[in-house]
Formats: sequence, C-alpha cells, structure tokens
Amino acid sequence: MRKKVVLLLLFFLFAFVISTTGEEQDMPKVSREFRAVWVATVANIDFPSSKDLTTDQQKEELIKICDTAKELNLNAIVFQVRPMCDALYKSNFEPWSEFLTGEMGKAPEPYYDPLEFLIEEAHKRGIEVHTWFNPYRAHHPSAKSPISADHISKTKPELVKEYGKHLWLDPGEPGVQDHSINVMMDVVKRYDVDGIHMDDYFYPYKENDANGKEMDFPDEPSWKKYQESGGKLSRDDWRRDSVNKFVERLYKTVKAEKPWVKVGISPFGIWRPGNPEGVVGFDQYAELYADAKLWLENGWVDYFTPQLYWAIDSKGQPYKELLKWWVEQNKQGRNIWPGNYTSKYSVEEIINQVKATREQKGATGNVHFSMKPFLEDRDGINGKMKEAVYAEPALVPASPWLDNKAPAKPDAKVVFDKEGNVKFTVNAPADDDIRQWVYYTQVNGKWNIKVIQVEKDKPLIISISEKERPDKAAITAVDRVGNESKYAMLQLK
Repeated sequence: MRKKVVLLLLFFLFAFVISTTGEEQDMPKVSREFRAVWVATVANIDFPSSKDLTTDQQKEELIKICDTAKELNLNAIVFQVRPMCDALYKSNFEPWSEFLTGEMGKAPEPYYDPLEFLIEEAHKRGIEVHTWFNPYRAHHPSAKSPISADHISKTKPELVKEYGKHLWLDPGEPGVQDHSINVMMDVVKRYDVDGIHMDDYFYPYKENDANGKEMDFPDEPSWKKYQESGGKLSRDDWRRDSVNKFVERLYKTVKAEKPWVKVGISPFGIWRPGNPEGVVGFDQYAELYADAKLWLENGWVDYFTPQLYWAIDSKGQPYKELLKWWVEQNKQGRNIWPGNYTSKYSVEEIINQVKATREQKGATGNVHFSMKPFLEDRDGINGKMKEAVYAEPALVPASPWLDNKAPAKPDAKVVFDKEGNVKFTVNAPADDDIRQWVYYTQVNGKWNIKVIQVEKDKPLIISISEKERPDKAAITAVDRVGNESKYAMLQLK
C-alpha cells in the first residue's frame, strides 16, 4: 500500500513538472534592445534649455525627459555631466557648470543635485542612467562666464593647453589621466549610475590659426618629457598610446570598484578611411589619435557606440556596411549599439536605421542624438517611432562577461477574495540585486509584456479584478546586468 502511495505521488509530481516545464516553454521572451538617447548639456543643447531656469523649472525639464523616454519605450539616458572640466552634479573635484546656472562654480539655488534627481526619476521608470564625460575638453567657446578659481585651468595650469577657441587637457601628461580618472570614479563611487560613457573627443579636432593654417596640438613639453625618459615611439604613436592607456585604465578601474557599471565609448563612426573598402572621410586614428578598433578588440568596453551619423545610402559612409565592419572587429563579444544622428535626418530615415541595426547580427540597439527632437516631437517623431519600431518595451541586453548567473525565481504569492479578485505579492530573491520585474499576461491567446521597476525593500503587488483576470500570468526578476530569472507561473484558478 505504501509503495502504491509513493508511486502515485511520484506520478503526480512528474506530471506537475512536465506540465510546468511545458507551460514555461510556451512563454514568450521579452525583447532585448538598447534604446538610448543622449542628453547633451554643452551649450544647453538639451538640458537645461536655458541657463536662466529656476531649480523647479530644471526639475520639470528632467521629469519631461524621463516621461518622454518612458513613453517611447526607451530604456537608457546618456546624460552629459562633464562637458568641460565642470560638473552637473556635486563634484569633489570640479566646479559647477555654467550651463546649469549661468556662472561657473555657482550651485543651483535652491540647491539640488541634477544627477541625483535624474537617477531617481529615471530609475522609477525603469530607465538606466549612463553618465557622459568629456575626458579632455577643459573649456568650450559657448561658455561666457568667467572661469572659476577652482577650475583645473587655474589650479593646475600646466596640464591645460589653449588650442584654437578651446582649452584642452594634454592627454600626454600623466597628471591629466590621474585627474580625469579621479573625476569619473568619484561619480562611480557616490552615485547609483548604470554606465560611464565617453564620446568621440580625445585629442581635439584640428583647428586653424588666424591665417587659416592648421595648428598642431601644443604638447611639446609633455612630448619632450617622454623622449627624455627614454621613450621610443613616434609622436603620433605616443599620442595614441596616451589615449589607449587612459581607456584601458578607466575600464579596469571601474570594474575593480563596481563590476556591474557598464563602460561605453562612442567614437567617430569611421576608424580609418578604406575600412571597410570604399569608405571615405575623416581619419580619427590619425587626427584624434583614437585607435577605437584596438579598444573594441581588447574588450576595454562593455558597449561600443560608433557614431554612424550618415544616411543608409550615403556613398562614402554607408550605414549598413560600416555597422557590419564594426561588428566584425568585436573579438570579445561586447555590446554593439551604434549612434544615430536623429536630430538631423528624417523620421523615416532613422526608423530605417533602427531596422537596419536589427538586421545586423551582433548589433543589439541604438543611441539617438539627441533628446531635443523627442522633446519637441519634431515632425511627429514620437508617435512614428513608437508605432514603427518601439511599440513594445525592451530590456537592456545582458552583459554576460560581467555576470552570467541568473537570479533565483521570484517568490510569488496569490490571494483570491470572495468576489474572485486576485492579488499577487512578489518578493525579490534574497542576495540578488534585482532591478526590474517582467510581468507576462495572456488574454485570448495574446501575450502582453510589461517591465516594472523594483522598489527597494518593497514587494511587487498587482491587484486584478475578476473581470480583468488574464488566462495566464507569470513574473520574472532581472538583475542589474540584465540576467533574467526563470518564470514564476502565477496560479489564476
């Protein structure tokens, strides 16, 4: 008798496992795509729209940025926090930005921290925040207020060079590397950021003197010091080596502090003319001393965003061919998320570029420059983009080299009341840094997927009336590097 009972229990257990496994196999997968937008602060391109805004007006603009991104089903904001050795946050190293308050070194009044505020508002909406730094630019010609006494051009003038209309940190000076790394790591340590980001400005784009003659970057003192120390590289190779060392050091330093913080670089979209064959244009390797191909090949990034700022049918800079070439250089299997010049081209062109990115195996997202056309809803871009390519939410693609262990299945409790209404209470797995829930519901054979941000130390509670009860429901947990748990199937009967 006991043997029969045991066999019967095993049968029912086996049947339940088969049933559950089959049910999970029928579940849909949430889309994975990086959908990001640059929010530029230099020259008040995107935020704040004016240097004269009050604190409340600035907060309103940041909330509008977050709300617009959420409405578009974007999942990341790349926020420029250091346009010119200044800060749009409370820095321990550099002065408040003129672009924020109209005066370099002046804090917002009443006081608030824009980066802290943005992180809180974006994370509420399930949107990542990547902090965008210019590692070498020290002053921009659009700035008009006096340079403050605590700016690096005043405190360490030997590290700063005047070049055309700009001030620029000398990448060949070891003290420059130390300073910029300290600035960036200060943010990594003190803020709950999801990424650290640099754009295409390394050595500056060439400028001309008053006579129209191209000027070389004035780094003679650091070049001489290098030679006197026994350095054997040519000047061009030495310049590239200085940038290479900075990129490698930044990546390793971030990983040592917070391995989950993603490091991204957005270089000029062409490595060198002729790569791939037929491509013509600016040579960042020779002009900016940026060996972007090397950084990708060596895996000194978690994501790479080449600025493919040309139309799909551009003869000298074809979008699809350039994207394919960059994917082919991705020896370490990092995320490839190209940048698009969304504020320049038609909505239809940008939609087609997103579709072209999806067609390229190995590319899994796009970053749009900049936020302004979305804030203005220029040419109806918001509705058109959402309808054509961003109709459903998407998770940021995972970065398995950072962590490939999926979190445990969520603990979900289901309670029915007398009227047939149902309440789900879902708790995050212990010891897993869960950032998002993915809630799956099926009605009349059609699945709906919703991404919900985790509220720290609070369970997820979903209440559904008897009339709105779906046919099937499940929940998964997603950690901060994008790993998704197994489905917790929610019993509805």
